[in-house]
Amino acid sequence: MILNIAAYLFVPIEDADALAQRLRERAEADGLRGTMLVTPEGLNLFLAANEAPLRAFLAWLREDPRFAALHAKESWSEAMPFARLKVKRKAEIITFRREQASPLKAGERAPVVAPKTLARWIEQGHDDAGRRLVLLDTRNRQEIAYGTFAGALTLPIDRFTDLPAALAPHRESLRDATVVSFCTGGIRCEKAALWLREDGMDNVLQLDDGILGYFEAVGGVGYDGGCFVFDERVALDSRLQPMADGAAAGQIGA
Repeated sequence: MILNIAAYLFVPIEDADALAQRLRERAEADGLRGTMLVTPEGLNLFLAANEAPLRAFLAWLREDPRFAALHAKESWSEAMPFARLKVKRKAEIITFRREQASPLKAGERAPVVAPKTLARWIEQGHDDAGRRLVLLDTRNRQEIAYGTFAGALTLPIDRFTDLPAALAPHRESLRDATVVSFCTGGIRCEKAALWLREDGMDNVLQLDDGILGYFEAVGGVGYDGGCFVFDERVALDSRLQPMADGAAAGQIGA
């Protein structure tokens, strides 16, 4: 069996070019495949390998105090879902191009809701204060086609950078709701929640660890379909099992 991990961490990286080279050398030595994005604002990792070398790589990475808090969401597959290893140096761990959309700039994370809490809210139809619940999907239309939370607010976007304009017509109607942004692994919903709160929507939370973390913690409560992933497994069901085989999308996301 192949261990697959998805992980990200917002943390200042001043030596991004040098770090990218070290990560490449170690990952190649360990026989890892997948994609690693190295940026001044942190890391974004989608990796797969046999269990022992991948866990050894993560342990080695966490020896650096900057990455000690890196949390990896895990799933398994029969076959290797990546053709090769890619290590990319980028400006952001997911491109958004909005000020105050990073916890490094904002000084803190947007408030989170844990998967078990969200599952309870979904089942009761409102948050613990009795406010109506709106789940905001921050992913693109290709991903949404494979599945999303029942009744979620979905937007007809192709790129994450399109989200602010696509959401604008809905913002007034969301004022009386508790809005929970979500995405695959947590990066986009974290950036979206931060930016929206800075832009006046103080009723926005983020789903901690995204859909994959939700599946891991509570399964598919309130979720219809699967979660698109950025490799040859295409999508995972609520048991974190591959739903299909086929070609993967070309851009890493989370």
